[in-house]
Amino acid sequence: MADILEYYRRGGERTRLDAGAGLLEALRTRDILARYLPAPPASVLDVGGATGAYAGDLAAAGHPVHVVDLVPEHVERAATLPGVTAEVGDARALAQPDASVEAVLLLGPLYHLLSRADRLAAWREAARVLRPGGVVLAATISRFASLHDGFVRGYYADPRFAPIVDRALATGVHRNTEPGRGWFTDAYFHRPEEPADEAREAGLTAERVLAVEGSLWQLGDRLTDLLADPDGIRLVLDQLRRVEAEPSLLGSSSHLITVAYRPGGR
Repeated sequence: MADILEYYRRGGERTRLDAGAGLLEALRTRDILARYLPAPPASVLDVGGATGAYAGDLAAAGHPVHVVDLVPEHVERAATLPGVTAEVGDARALAQPDASVEAVLLLGPLYHLLSRADRLAAWREAARVLRPGGVVLAATISRFASLHDGFVRGYYADPRFAPIVDRALATGVHRNTEPGRGWFTDAYFHRPEEPADEAREAGLTAERVLAVEGSLWQLGDRLTDLLADPDGIRLVLDQLRRVEAEPSLLGSSSHLITVAYRPGGR
């Protein structure tokens, strides 16, 4: 966990969502949130919400939003956003009371909980603080992300990268054995069927798993020009909505979002 905290404290994600595949991820995540969150002013607990990349938009739309994040520097920045409150905390042991919020976002914690027991703890905490009928939207990284990313970014030129991919494909565990290379920090990469299984084991009803970027993220920096044009954004969002739940394409997406509900109340 120390390596993960250091990665984020160094600003490893600070500009990732600004261009290319990162911008596609952000646009698609906002699109999914807009369609699956309850109408404002539903209370939203943004667990692992970092500096508030999504919390600020949700607060502006009328949602009361509270961010919980492990990194104090993230919490300080998120708390400056209008309508957003924030605290340091752990997804596996939330301070919020039972049945106290209408929606929980897990748009990061499941990336870095390497053991199934820890991931289930985060899912169970999300279920605990949800009101009956409330929704969890949980992001995970695809099992095959580093295999593709190695080609997109030219990482295979370094012979130390292929063994990292081998381990991730075999076990789901991505270990950055060369932190100085700037590769992604330690993480767990889910197979498409795993997040829904985890949600169900935590007592939630997993309704669907959605591909965030689909296969388009593999265009890399070529996406920047496409997404600089409002017509290009509309085209991408419209087309990706058509196939976001297609089972045969889920594994090609870099990220997945699982939509799950606490039973009762809907």
